[in-house]
Order: sequence, then structure tokens, then C-alpha cells
Amino acid sequence: MEDERSFSDICGGRLALQRRYYSPSCREFCLSCPRLSLRSLTAVTCTVWLAAYGLFTLCENSMILSAAIFITLLGLLGYLHFVKIDQETLLIIDSLGIQMTSSYASGKESTTFIEMDKVKDIVINEAIYMQKVIYYLCILLKDPVEPHGISQVVPVFQSAKPRLDCLIEVYRSCQEILAHQKATSTSP
Repeated sequence: MEDERSFSDICGGRLALQRRYYSPSCREFCLSCPRLSLRSLTAVTCTVWLAAYGLFTLCENSMILSAAIFITLLGLLGYLHFVKIDQETLLIIDSLGIQMTSSYASGKESTTFIEMDKVKDIVINEAIYMQKVIYYLCILLKDPVEPHGISQVVPVFQSAKPRLDCLIEVYRSCQEILAHQKATSTSP
């Protein structure tokens, strides 16, 4: 079963949450951000090239124009490959673990996998960000030395920064799977 709902991020931008239910013990959540705006790309490119043209008229050196074009292209490629994330995915399987995938605008993907026996809990935490209190979903990892301790906090959906209503949807489903996993692991 699959459904999609619209939410907003902490700045008011539009996000789309796709929920896929494969079984009672396996669910996937895909949070999609808006694509790169052609308007903002054009504005940045024109600003850099106009500044370069202004320098060219003062210095009369054509290398300035060539450098501006080269720097703009390199900056755009770097932004698309290392910064702009189009989609973040959380896949949770109760007997296996949690996989988090970030898909960049260039097509590059970054995947992190956490084994379920290392997961202590999934919680919604709060933080101060740009003079605002924001909420974020995070995975608490068990401390291997102390069974009741937490060794690490792994944030989920770092790039999209969804609001609380979206996080609650994902949190409830994750808690259902964690409860199902605990029930099956404790039964004889």
C-alpha cells in the first residue's frame, strides 16, 4: 500500500511524504524536496556574470569573463553533487534494521544502514535552529558497554527539515514496527 501527503518544511517550503507499507514489519518513507528553481539559478548566474562583465570593462581582460563562466559551472556542479538533496528515504525492517538514503540532484546517493539490534529507540527531539525551536526525528543507538545508555544520536531527514506534523506520521509508524519487533523478539 502506498500513499502520498503534502507537508511543509521549517521555512514553509513544500515537501511530499510518500509512505509505502510492504508488510506490518516493513515500511518505507520518502520525503521529497522541491527541485532546483530555474529562477534562482538564473539570478545567481546573471549576478556573477554581470559582476564579471563589470570587471572586464574596468580591466579589459577577457580572462575575467572566462573565469566567471568556469567558476559558475564548477559552483553549479558542486552544488548539485554535494549539497542539493532531492529526496531522503527511511526504510525500516523490524528483523533487519534501518536504512537511510539521501538522493542528490546530480543522481548521487548516500546510504547509511543501522542494524536493528543496535537501535534503542526512535524519538522526536527538539533543537534551537536560527532562533527557532525545531523538531527532528532521530535514532538512538545502544551503548555496547552500558545496556541502558545511549552511544549515539543519529538524525533523520537532515536536509528536508520537516515540521512536527510530518515527523509525527513517521514516528508513529516507526514505533509500531519497533513494538512489533520487541514483541516478536521476546516471544518464545
